[in-house]
Amino acid sequence: MKDKIISLLAAFETGNIGQSFPMEYCLPVYHCVSDENLPHIRHLIQYKNTKQFEEDLDDLSRHFQWVSWSEFKDFVNGNFKPRKKIALLTFDDGFREFYDTVVPILERKGIYACNFINPAFIDNRELMFRCKASLIIDKAIKAEKPDPEVYRILSLDNPTREQFKQRLLNINYHQRDLLDNLIQKFEIDCTTYLKGQSPYLTTNQLKILTQKGYGISSHSWDHPKYHELSLPEQIKTTERTFHYLKENNLMYDSFAFPFTDFGVKKDFFDELFKNKDLFCCFGSAGVKFDSIERLFHRIPMEMGESGEQTLKKEIAYFRLKKMINKNKIVRR
Repeated sequence: MKDKIISLLAAFETGNIGQSFPMEYCLPVYHCVSDENLPHIRHLIQYKNTKQFEEDLDDLSRHFQWVSWSEFKDFVNGNFKPRKKIALLTFDDGFREFYDTVVPILERKGIYACNFINPAFIDNRELMFRCKASLIIDKAIKAEKPDPEVYRILSLDNPTREQFKQRLLNINYHQRDLLDNLIQKFEIDCTTYLKGQSPYLTTNQLKILTQKGYGISSHSWDHPKYHELSLPEQIKTTERTFHYLKENNLMYDSFAFPFTDFGVKKDFFDELFKNKDLFCCFGSAGVKFDSIERLFHRIPMEMGESGEQTLKKEIAYFRLKKMINKNKIVRR
């Protein structure tokens, strides 16, 4: 029902999106752009192809002024006066396509972007646990008949394909050994896959991207959901990543939550901002304010719709929440 109401309201957004956008900054976030079938993420993300991505950029360019990381910081500090509302382009997870596919497009269009990475996966040393789930789903779809032992491991009784998929995607960070067990059952060789597909950026590519002027920053060590971690675990994975970034001469003044910032309490931010190098952090709640002053929310752009339609829905939802005074997240 909520989605239908938002879609209906979005249909009335026919004017200039830049003018009606309720905030002075727009923070789109993507993970991957590819024209290929990528089994490790195709069941997780509705990633866009190159044509769709370029259309998004062109739409956003009409309504916003693209900025670099230094310009964004100056804007927040009141030291940069843009011609119109600004947009900072961000990517998450450090997938190889950022180097191969995205950057050539950005160079041609003169647009900056920052990629928030998980150091555990750089140089294709490991595959993120949810990517393993995607590989399992992909293999199960192609299987001639289901394996009863797999259903037993997952505590499922004759599930539909969608129930099987959702059960796998609901396996959390602390249960990731279960995915490793299933990887063996399906005879998936992750080492071979990592070597053959090279899904993640390499250390050398990070250096080249930095030399080209693109940002590489923090997305936790190995992509857990933060609200599922204890406070010491949250701090450990965050600090470990900042240490890596410093060692490799990358950006260490920003942090973007993996998955979502939902459920993360104020005590984490109190600890996080004891790091005096940190300028700000990023959530992914769309067009919303937050009680944490230096937490800026990004707009997920891989929702199966055009970038313009996504923004229209975000504007409509913001207005709807504003009517009941619910467009600000309050941390306790």
